[in-house]
Amino acid sequence: MGILEKIKIYSEKNKDKIAIYSENSKNKSVTYKELWDYSDRLAFYIQNEFKDNKFPIVVYGHKDPFMIVCFLACVKSGRAYCPVDISVPDERVKDIISETKSPVIFSLEKLNFDTENVLSLDEIESIINSTNDKIDESCYVKDDDVFYIIFTSGSTGKPKGVQITADCLNNFLKWSSFLGGENLENKDYVYINQAPFSFDLSVMDLYTSLYTGGTLWCLEKAVQLNYGLLIESLKKSKANVWVSTPSFASLCLALDDFNGKNMSNIKLFLFCGETLPNSTANLLLERFPGAKVINTYGPTESTVAMTEIDVTSEVLNKYSPLPVGKPKNGTYVFIMDEKGRELPEGEKGEIVIVGDTVSVGYFNRPDITNKAFGTKTVNGTSYRLYRTGDEGYFKDGQLFYCGRIDLQIKLHGYRIELEDIENNLMKIKGIKNAVVLPVKKDGIIDSLTAFVVSESKIESSLKSMIALKKELAGFLPSYMVPKKIIFKDKIPMTNNGKVNRKKLMEEL
Repeated sequence: MGILEKIKIYSEKNKDKIAIYSENSKNKSVTYKELWDYSDRLAFYIQNEFKDNKFPIVVYGHKDPFMIVCFLACVKSGRAYCPVDISVPDERVKDIISETKSPVIFSLEKLNFDTENVLSLDEIESIINSTNDKIDESCYVKDDDVFYIIFTSGSTGKPKGVQITADCLNNFLKWSSFLGGENLENKDYVYINQAPFSFDLSVMDLYTSLYTGGTLWCLEKAVQLNYGLLIESLKKSKANVWVSTPSFASLCLALDDFNGKNMSNIKLFLFCGETLPNSTANLLLERFPGAKVINTYGPTESTVAMTEIDVTSEVLNKYSPLPVGKPKNGTYVFIMDEKGRELPEGEKGEIVIVGDTVSVGYFNRPDITNKAFGTKTVNGTSYRLYRTGDEGYFKDGQLFYCGRIDLQIKLHGYRIELEDIENNLMKIKGIKNAVVLPVKKDGIIDSLTAFVVSESKIESSLKSMIALKKELAGFLPSYMVPKKIIFKDKIPMTNNGKVNRKKLMEEL
């Protein structure tokens, strides 16, 4: 049974149960019945207004429950949705709108620029309140139709859209609804939502919650940045399932009030998006002795995650760094060398994912799709294949993640291509060259540093750095803006004419 069928059942059986809650939004909550009925009416409007235009629809906003109404309306009308958070800079939002050719923009927060065919939250509500029309189920996105598109960092300086189909999502949910070793359905659980909806980690909490009949408790950005409000919201949530990056959990662990006494309902911590440090997992087990800590791994291209391991005290004592676990049913992981040959257990190579949650490729980009994706037959069944660019190895049947083979890194759970930042730095007037490097702390990427060559002499490096960071923030999300900028007369090169990143690393 797919996600839409599940939500429909809950809309009839648990019609008054809150599906999505976001305390500081205009619409604090929607019930399962409201979620179903509102999305039906909006889907009817989309189909009636745009008929044969099947391009993806951009949904812009933050944590308002009506974001989810819009998501479901899009897929009920047979169109993929593309979530864009308010933290995304205007230039990148324009790029995504241009790339998708979105027939309408559902703008739940005000855009900072003018564009055509924009519907505000008030207008969306007006459409929903003015009709009882329902979309025909034959219109629904299904099977290999694209359900959502999430844009990630691209090496050219332009974002690339990862397309996830209905089958990919439903196969993921069949697995995620059993994470931690128990069936989460009908447990009446509350799920914490930390990540913005334009970050694929949010798929784990949003759709696992809806698939199992739970309640999604959204933590808005303003709440996450205010420790007092954060602890208050967490206590009030009575959450059972925690989904976040390890970095966010580490931030919360710095607060004494973040413990099992204040959050006595927590049963499950689910982590993805970056490396889970032993120290973080150990502290969570100490603070929340009744909860399980589950480590997972998977790029956006494999529908959020596809491995898991229950991090027990025994696992912590045996492994450092921690493994990311074993692949789910329907997924196969191979470690391959640069010639595509499978490597034996213990040898490091590229992590290659084959299975039923692998994306169909990048939106409107056959060039890069053909480089990263392919097919492979396993046990007589042909599956899509994705070359992750991640380095890893198997030991004791467990997958270990070792970092990026190329220039793509993970910082606080966000996937970033360093060339993306470099290309955007060089868009700025007066910048001749730029190289961005990750800075590690205790073996984990902690920040970014940029080495920049300017056309003119820099009188004040501090003043110039502040000005440059401010200008770069107009092109990139805040998490992609380097913490430090070092001005140089020239960038060191290797003998074969490439940037000598190793030499620059010595200056960090």
